[in-house]
Amino acid sequence: MHIPVLVKETIEMLDVKANGIYVDATVGLGGHAAAVLSMLGTGGRLIGIDRDEDALGYAGERLGNDRVSLRKGAFSQVGDVLLSLNIKEVDGVLFDLGVSMLQLKDFGRGFSFLSDARLDMRMDTAQELTAWDVVNRYPEKEIARILKEYGEEPFARRIAKAIIEYRKKAAINTCNELADIVMRACGRRGKTHPATRTFQALRIEVNKELDELKKGLASAVSILKSGGRLCVISYHSLEDRIVKNFIRDSAKGGVLKILTKKPVIPNIDEIRRNPSSRSAKLRGAERI
Repeated sequence: MHIPVLVKETIEMLDVKANGIYVDATVGLGGHAAAVLSMLGTGGRLIGIDRDEDALGYAGERLGNDRVSLRKGAFSQVGDVLLSLNIKEVDGVLFDLGVSMLQLKDFGRGFSFLSDARLDMRMDTAQELTAWDVVNRYPEKEIARILKEYGEEPFARRIAKAIIEYRKKAAINTCNELADIVMRACGRRGKTHPATRTFQALRIEVNKELDELKKGLASAVSILKSGGRLCVISYHSLEDRIVKNFIRDSAKGGVLKILTKKPVIPNIDEIRRNPSSRSAKLRGAERI
């Protein structure tokens, strides 16, 4: 079962108005969107955007309503989506970043190191680049850079070297194969699987997540009306740093007012109910 993170805190920060227009730029399975929709009156409207067509299908079943518009798109396309709906400005935009449970738990999508499926990791299955391409075709230095930069992996060079050595004999086809290579390269350490950072880094590279986030934040602010709210839930330091710096710089430029000097994090009860929420951080800002 999918459990959305920081729902009460997010809804409060969005300051949902009954007749407002709100964008969930990562609609996923519709958890946050359903909470927003429950607070909208007949004049309110919700636009749900996602790169994943499977997610849009699930969200459509859950949210089916004449006040809801669901569209396929990446973060950088938020402005274009609204333009196609003849909407010039909105009251709030929400981003819930990272990989969804739908993608992780569908082993056929090739996101999980527990899967024996082919390496894939595409949020949008229509795009060409997959994790298989990165692992089997990128040069060693580039793989090491991706693991270090996007996974903050201390053994990036060692893992990249192990991947190249394995590639000399055969292609690395499945998630399990790659996880085993990483395990052999750096061994077990701590409670998390040693391949966790590698898989995060590859997913970010395949989906260009950090570039999309930067473009998406800029796009979101451009469509917020005065007093409109931007809320972003992130799950690792790279995302959170981008969000924090964007909001800070926009505040210095007189565009946004910071609502969260420190990020809002889940309380102990929520973490007990939903352990995957433990790394979540919510930041918010208001359009001046």
